[in-house]
Amino acid sequence: MKLQSIRRLRGEVIVPGDKSISHRAVMFGALAEGKTEITGFLRGADCLSTISCFRQLGISIEETADKIIVHGKGLHGLRAPVSTLDTGNSGTTMRLISGILAGQNFTSVLTGDSSIQRRPMRRIMTPLSQMGASIRSIKENNCAPLEITGSSLHGISYMSPVASAQVKSAVLLAGLYADGETSVTETAISRNHTELMLRSFGADIRTDHLTATIRPNPALHAMDIHVPGDISSASYFIVAGSLVPDSEILIRNVGINPTRDGIIRVAREMGADITLFNEKNTGEPVADLLVKSRSLHGITIGGDIIPTLIDELPIIAVMAAAADGTTVIRDAAELKVKESDRIAVMTENLSAMGCDITATQDGMIIHGRNALQGAVIDPHSDHRIAMSFAVAAMIADGETEIKDAGCVTISYPDFYDDLKKLGTK
Repeated sequence: MKLQSIRRLRGEVIVPGDKSISHRAVMFGALAEGKTEITGFLRGADCLSTISCFRQLGISIEETADKIIVHGKGLHGLRAPVSTLDTGNSGTTMRLISGILAGQNFTSVLTGDSSIQRRPMRRIMTPLSQMGASIRSIKENNCAPLEITGSSLHGISYMSPVASAQVKSAVLLAGLYADGETSVTETAISRNHTELMLRSFGADIRTDHLTATIRPNPALHAMDIHVPGDISSASYFIVAGSLVPDSEILIRNVGINPTRDGIIRVAREMGADITLFNEKNTGEPVADLLVKSRSLHGITIGGDIIPTLIDELPIIAVMAAAADGTTVIRDAAELKVKESDRIAVMTENLSAMGCDITATQDGMIIHGRNALQGAVIDPHSDHRIAMSFAVAAMIADGETEIKDAGCVTISYPDFYDDLKKLGTK
């Protein structure tokens, strides 16, 4: 994929459904009694991996042009898979389904692509084992493939060393099958889609600041779910609309959950012009976002805001490269264990474009306002890196080539088409 700089971006865009919510809608629908209908579902590769895994577990899932229909069988309605469950590139599928499988009465094997097989799984293996689950890394390296033999589980109070919605969700889902109350306390508040949606399905779950607590064996009831637009996908247009001169982009129906809206808060702190319209809340808060171009300035980003924008840090690094002054990103060591080592990959590729950037142990130091130059970009098959550099290409001098540009199908299959509608080349 080759891209060039452009003069302006104008128009509106509807980003695909939220990836985190799409995963959970299928999973929780499978564990509920009755028919769950999901509209706005993200038909990206990651979420399709979740559908595939639950079909192997005996759940009937229909796909029509405008909805996904999950025929749930209740908490104890899953059946043993006849083959290995392949989660593809999806860490959410791998970690959340592990919590569910820990409470079943059969053995499962979970694997994924080469990226998933490098990502750390000890973070879920430890608490699930404390609950009584039999879970092991087949290669004995604390990574997938994992073998999980369902067991009688015990409720625990777990202090998570990382603020991770995937870890929290795995433990809470296992808690549905435990013999008593299960709680997870984090170091900072991570995204809370699991708590909100499980409560809507009928789970007995409560939150108290950093702690989420669930009681076992509820009767989950099917429901209709509309998935809002993914703020992670919207972030590329937020940054593009801010950086490309004379731009104005309206992004429709975006989820603005306060555990996910860090990109809006950071962009505004850097000087971005973002206005929210048509705010509403139907389980998850949503709004339309109007973004207009404006000069930006560097800031320091760290602390409790990091979990609310961990997936947006690559595009924030691009925003920082074009801003006046220095931006420091810290407390983000989690970037090293995403689909790629995002600290290393962002540093490598922004440096190739002429940015003055230094990698640190837990983030980056970016000195902005050096004019970016077109370059050959290797996103290391990371969808968020590829989309971030598509935005960087819009403000760079000359032509930018993105290798393996098709990796964006993981979360945003129509990304390049939507860019073209706004005026990109």
